[in-house]
Amino acid sequence: MKERWLQLAILWMGILYIFFIPEEPLAIKIMFKIVPMLLIIFFAYQTKLNRSGKFPWLMMIGLFFCMLGDGLLIWFIIGLSAFLIGHLFYIGGFLTQWTFSWVRLLSIVPISIYGYFMGTNLVAALQSNGEHALVLPVIFYLIVISTMFWSAIMTGNKWAMFGSALFIISDSVLAWNKFISEITYSGEIIMITYYSAQFLIAKSLSNAKITKMQINPSIEWIDAKR
Repeated sequence: MKERWLQLAILWMGILYIFFIPEEPLAIKIMFKIVPMLLIIFFAYQTKLNRSGKFPWLMMIGLFFCMLGDGLLIWFIIGLSAFLIGHLFYIGGFLTQWTFSWVRLLSIVPISIYGYFMGTNLVAALQSNGEHALVLPVIFYLIVISTMFWSAIMTGNKWAMFGSALFIISDSVLAWNKFISEITYSGEIIMITYYSAQFLIAKSLSNAKITKMQINPSIEWIDAKR
């Protein structure tokens, strides 16, 4: 499938799910929810064909676990755990692309401020609602997704950075709407930013670092024969 048509398919299936698929029956809703992610994984796979190494595989596994999180989020802890595993694979992938920069390194400061702000508000809301069992899982997830965002920034890959930022926005709106205060059009905001985030993370494979062998394999083969 040509890349342009695949991207259009992702866009239209995302729009179909967000704006047209009803809440019931639940099985149909979940099926349409994961279709855009299946297409995004296929998009990542096509991009991966021109890349080698650990990075593409780690990102594709991360996409797969996030897709599981989509379908399983009706059981909140199970879905959250799937997303958590996905983020851990993203972190592993981004660390293979690490490009040091003091400016990017210092991004940990505003990310930590965000984490503290969200964490304190979420913990207060969970405790006031009597949902004490969710405090540790939510805090741990917040730490992991913040680390994922920071590790994406450290790659210097613009698609990874923008995608991870949108993932943070999506999950922040979801958490705030679920535990703290209702947000108007939260469902649409969550899914638009989420699908966009996953698409950009998949697209980050196109900007991945490549080895000398990948750049010009024929030269390497000639050198090996000498």
